[in-house]
Amino acid sequence: MVEVKTIQELIQEVSPYYKKKVDPEAEHKLVYDSSSDTLEPIYFFILDLMNDFGLKPEKLVDNFTSSPGSGHFGELGQRLSIMQQQGTKLMADINTVLRSILNLIYDLREFKIRLQSYEDISDLSKKDAAILSLKQLWMDKVDIQKGNSSIKAMALGQAGFATLIDAFLASKDLKTVDKLDLNDRVKRILKPRIQEFESWVGESGAELKKRYEIERTYLKSQVSSLKLYSRWAKPYLRAAAQLEMSDSLREPALVKVFNTLLLELTLLGKTQLNVKELAIEEEFPEEFSKDSFLKKIKRNYYSCILVDFRFRGIPNKVQGTQHYSFGGRAEVTFRAYSLNEDELKALNQKLNQDDLDSAFGLIKDVTDDSLGQLKEDIEYFVGEGVSEKEKSNNAQNPFAALFGKYEPKEKPKEKKKDQEEPIKVSVDDWYEKEFFRKRSAQDASTKAFELFDIYKKVHGMASFT
Repeated sequence: MVEVKTIQELIQEVSPYYKKKVDPEAEHKLVYDSSSDTLEPIYFFILDLMNDFGLKPEKLVDNFTSSPGSGHFGELGQRLSIMQQQGTKLMADINTVLRSILNLIYDLREFKIRLQSYEDISDLSKKDAAILSLKQLWMDKVDIQKGNSSIKAMALGQAGFATLIDAFLASKDLKTVDKLDLNDRVKRILKPRIQEFESWVGESGAELKKRYEIERTYLKSQVSSLKLYSRWAKPYLRAAAQLEMSDSLREPALVKVFNTLLLELTLLGKTQLNVKELAIEEEFPEEFSKDSFLKKIKRNYYSCILVDFRFRGIPNKVQGTQHYSFGGRAEVTFRAYSLNEDELKALNQKLNQDDLDSAFGLIKDVTDDSLGQLKEDIEYFVGEGVSEKEKSNNAQNPFAALFGKYEPKEKPKEKKKDQEEPIKVSVDDWYEKEFFRKRSAQDASTKAFELFDIYKKVHGMASFT
């Protein structure tokens, strides 16, 4: 899991500006210690205050650790076990459905090949080859069941029937048999076989097509079931990941037999620098307000506030409920940064590669990635014979198919997250460095102090730095 201190290191890693500067634009720290007052009001007051400032905060880090000897540890362990058991059960169901889909794909592909021979009979240019193919199939699958009286057994094992296979393949119908230069004994055996073959072609073709449609319909339902099971499994895997505790074995405040809880939270809020408005207010050169200049701006700049919470609490179970209240020591640090659009994207990319995504990567590997290898086959068989209107309706139906839209095969495949190339952030241009970076840094410093100052004054905190 990402630790609070790692966020600053990630900013230094992705930003050429802070790689040299290292320190944030401003830093302020609040400390509040009360075993009777709960910790939640501190967090939610600052969260609401950031929203009032238009920072639109998002949570980057949410880690916790309980001491092994506490009751809080035991109850969360039970909940984690339940989530893991439910997730494991659903994953087993997903694997079962996935195996069924694989078998259906192979069956449908085999049926499609066999049906092609029946369809080619109506094509004069392919008719002869199609009939020969079906005759070979009939001898291998149907006639062979007669044992020693089958065509192949008689031709290969009995004297006088060496021409039986060639005669059967050369005969187009019963009339053709009479015209062949064969002895009467061979003709008497050949005629009922030709009649039996003609009857088999008509009935087997209809039966095979019916079974093909049944299995194609079943494939649709299995793909829909797979998507449904995936949706059911994700909440349990997400909950299991969120209930996992961070590794804090060397943390001195976490004594095994104490009733202690450590929380680490990080919020990131940002506001975009309005270049045109600042130019109109004459804080930037007048040239910056013109559309010709604004179109040349390659990336936006943001005033960013990073708020780190570190709670050391004592879990107290609320009487009559299964919930806990947390009183203790809270350390809140406000840091100001000036980041551009590329730096924020690179930071998000780094965070998305964190271990928190491992649970979602697991479900993705089992469903999306596994079926990605069969995507074209699934789209072909599921979408075969469906009108454009039906395809559109199915795409809007969450239970229609795992891949939803019936997109053309020519559509390029999207890159997987783990295959994304790292975002490279270029250094600031002159006007970015002299105007955008400096102004957004100034605004960030001002906002960070205002957040710190307002909370301190409202709560009359005696301990702060």
